[in-house]
Amino acid sequence: MQIEDTAIPGVRILTAPRFADRRGFFAEWFNRAKLKQAGIDLDFCQDNISLSKEVGTLRGLHFQLPPAEQAKLVGVIQGRIFDVALDLRRGSPTYRRHVGVELSGERGNQLLIPAGLAHGFCTLEPDSLVFYKVSSPYSAPHDSGIRWNDPALGIDWPVKESSAILSDKDAKLPFLAGTDLPFRYEA
Repeated sequence: MQIEDTAIPGVRILTAPRFADRRGFFAEWFNRAKLKQAGIDLDFCQDNISLSKEVGTLRGLHFQLPPAEQAKLVGVIQGRIFDVALDLRRGSPTYRRHVGVELSGERGNQLLIPAGLAHGFCTLEPDSLVFYKVSSPYSAPHDSGIRWNDPALGIDWPVKESSAILSDKDAKLPFLAGTDLPFRYEA
């Protein structure tokens, strides 16, 4: 397993080796022992899958509030996405900064996102199938988010605001400045 650090502490790109032949390929999507050996000790408890039919579908920026905060391991089974992790941990050297990574089914790369960060993605191909593991089950009372196009965040999304395909919920999320965040950075 190849593990790359990003500009945000704890956010990592994971790429598993693929074993290919004329039939296709085989790869390990998740191996708890190998991740633990690399210093990543998370107890994932729920798997989620999301299919976005159209290019420009934007989901996020989502997170769950304590005590139901979630770490996520996000990958693409089919298609391509621009995946974003936004640091919401007060005291973090990268507070309010983001990392954007292209994930694809072809590459098989994944993004590990610690708790205390918001997550969102935009589809770059039709019928993009996103699979992610979370460390805490979904909790409606703790479900929250930040507006994807908040100008204070400076995220260079690969879709124009006028053509982004959003849920009603995501279109109404608050801007960061109007949000009280309880996340704290622990080095």
